[in-house]
Amino acid sequence: MNLKIPNFNIAEIPIYGDTILAPMDGYTDSPFRIIAKRFGSAITITEFINAIDILGNRKYYEAKTRFSDEERPIGFQIYDDDPMRILSAAHILSEKKPDFIDINFGCSARNVASRGAGAALLKEPKKIAEIISSLCNEIEIPITAKIRLGWDEASLNYLEVARIIEDNGGKMISIHGRTSVQSFMGESNWRAITEIKSVLKIPVIGNGDIKNASQIDQMKNETGVDGIMIGRAAIGNPWILSRMENINVEKTKIIGVIIDHLQMMTKFYEPRLGLIRFRKLLKKYLQTIIVPVDTMYQLLRLEDPDQVIVLLKSF
Repeated sequence: MNLKIPNFNIAEIPIYGDTILAPMDGYTDSPFRIIAKRFGSAITITEFINAIDILGNRKYYEAKTRFSDEERPIGFQIYDDDPMRILSAAHILSEKKPDFIDINFGCSARNVASRGAGAALLKEPKKIAEIISSLCNEIEIPITAKIRLGWDEASLNYLEVARIIEDNGGKMISIHGRTSVQSFMGESNWRAITEIKSVLKIPVIGNGDIKNASQIDQMKNETGVDGIMIGRAAIGNPWILSRMENINVEKTKIIGVIIDHLQMMTKFYEPRLGLIRFRKLLKKYLQTIIVPVDTMYQLLRLEDPDQVIVLLKSF
């Protein structure tokens, strides 16, 4: 019997912990999610997946939905502008037995928002209601959502959208405290996140401007949110999910995590592709370690993962 009290629940799913790795396209594949889980991420969420790719069974769709039980509770994140495609895609994803499905109403990237998906849907609250309502009526697992404050400063409709998600059956909402137009510029508006938390009964997850471990409790205390979602600051720094500063982590432990992550990447993909995809993470992991320029140059150009590991161990 587990006597530990959960921090919050997604419907009937108990969630233990209050830090969460944010889903990030091109980064949060299964190896990264496993690393994050080991460092305390309370739930894991996949990179967002285009509903069109799911329905078309595109070749890279399989890798985005592959996960291990170690990652549970896990949610698949979907984006699209068409409610029926989202619903059809959710039915297909449900067959893979995730714990919940998350809908992206927060991506501000031009290639997503320009087609009316992601944060562009914040301009169409009625369509958001249709999406959440249809999913909650037909999909047996919980439906959650990620939003921003609005499209721009002239249309800050976050309270309206948050209520729509809850009223139509959504079981958790994650809120990035910026508008779509802001993207990642300016400051995250924690006051707005506090407002959302004050009016909703479902769990609210805060996101935006968590750059170091001390800001986790600062956001939680200021906003009252149930959990804190951490994105860019966790790239190459999973220690932040454990409320640790990587600057204080022993170099040998950092190297050990790097090697573990690299080996998972080369196994998940294949050796050469796994190494290529890992290079952008490697630079982030090594940001607190003084690495000579020529050594870094060599690390980022080696094509044999075993040679990279030998060089890392030589540190």
